[in-house]
Amino acid sequence: MQNDVYGNVHHEETGITLKAVKTLVKDGIIKSNLIPAFAAGFLAVMYYGHSFFANVPLLLVMVVATALVIGGVAALNNYYDRDIDSLMASKLARPSIDGTFTGKQILAVGFICLVAGEMLLYAVNPTAGTLGLIAAFAYVVVYSMFAKRHLVANTIIGAIPGAMPPLIGWSVIEPSLHVLAWAMFIVMFLWQPPHFYALAIKRSEEYSMAGVPMLPSVKGNHRTRKSIVFWVALLTLTPLMMAELGTWFVLSAILLNALWLVTALNKFRHVEDDNRYAGRVFIFSLNYMVIFFVMIIVAGLLWNF
Repeated sequence: MQNDVYGNVHHEETGITLKAVKTLVKDGIIKSNLIPAFAAGFLAVMYYGHSFFANVPLLLVMVVATALVIGGVAALNNYYDRDIDSLMASKLARPSIDGTFTGKQILAVGFICLVAGEMLLYAVNPTAGTLGLIAAFAYVVVYSMFAKRHLVANTIIGAIPGAMPPLIGWSVIEPSLHVLAWAMFIVMFLWQPPHFYALAIKRSEEYSMAGVPMLPSVKGNHRTRKSIVFWVALLTLTPLMMAELGTWFVLSAILLNALWLVTALNKFRHVEDDNRYAGRVFIFSLNYMVIFFVMIIVAGLLWNF
């Protein structure tokens, strides 16, 4: 067992497995962020009329590098959050808590992944590397070490680095970030508060016990539902920024946004069960992200037709 300032939060040491490593670097978050990163890079290839096959190696480097940066950041976040994670029932199985990894091992994994990812991004171009570095610093230092523990607006602050994957994906193809890249950044930024607020409603008691000032823990579920509606409503007309992708894309994206807004409004009915409401919003948010960026890829395929 690790003998450090967090030693008391660990349980019995268990063997390090591939599953434990994947959990430490939050492979689910990596996968969900690689979709927008790849979609943005693919759209940039098509938009500028480049050969897709000629750019496959570059896109693969971007995917690997982005995965490493996200994984490194996630591991560092797990390291710093061990004290509050040990107070939350949903986090006790994390390998950063159950004794699978020592603090030094977590730091090693985090920094090795982060440095390797940044080296790859900078090898592509300075813009991609700098965007990755900004995202890493903003998430680990600004969000994890300060905002998450002190500000009710922590989710909004964390959404800024969380929305960087489309910018990184686009920048590896064209460092001069087009308005389409910024539009995808804005969509991903606006998507995050309702997504994480829904999850926070379901875990509000845990966050309260851990002393983390998440919106539902501080302001209550009713106030959080209003915020969910507010952020989803902001998404509604964002497809107009992407009019270049065609009328079909704009109308389809607006429809997708409208469906999420109706879900956020609980189909205009009174909310009787906050957890069920949060579950529906959360599930829709997961589907939303996949559908939206698949539409981006389709728009890229149709660009030259």
